[in-house]
Amino acid sequence: MRHRKKGKKLGRTSAHRKRTLQALSSALIEHKRITTTVAKAKALRPFVEPLITRAKEDTQHNRRQVFRHLQNKDAIKELFGDVSEKVGDRPGGYTRIIRIGERSGDGAELALVELVDYNDVPPTDTGQSSSGGTRRGSGKGRRTADEEASGEASSAEDASDDA
Repeated sequence: MRHRKKGKKLGRTSAHRKRTLQALSSALIEHKRITTTVAKAKALRPFVEPLITRAKEDTQHNRRQVFRHLQNKDAIKELFGDVSEKVGDRPGGYTRIIRIGERSGDGAELALVELVDYNDVPPTDTGQSSSGGTRRGSGKGRRTADEEASGEASSAEDASDDA
């Protein structure tokens, strides 16, 4: 039985899991939005939200306590500077997890983790790229409208040159 066992193991040893969460939270603080698996995103939320709550009060003690978890000076500066200003009046719920589909390599379910107050930036590539072509076409996928227009123009020039 796993009564009162908090958090997921993520298939890692405790030291590896700790470093993984450190790296994910540092990346989230610096970039405001990251793409990872749903399991890691769910494990990241209870790790990073107490750190953001501590950053709302900028004291030496809070900086040291957050540094104990993050081990990244640049992330600490960003967290206590820009991020704490944005989330100063928010009582909690600093992160948002958005499911964005499956990874093409292994089918793992992906999620976009973002800081809620930084959602004015439009999302970048969601991992779902559809070329529209087939897998058999030796690299010849569906062409865009610009390529078709330039292709038709060049084929018309070739036809006039031949005549």
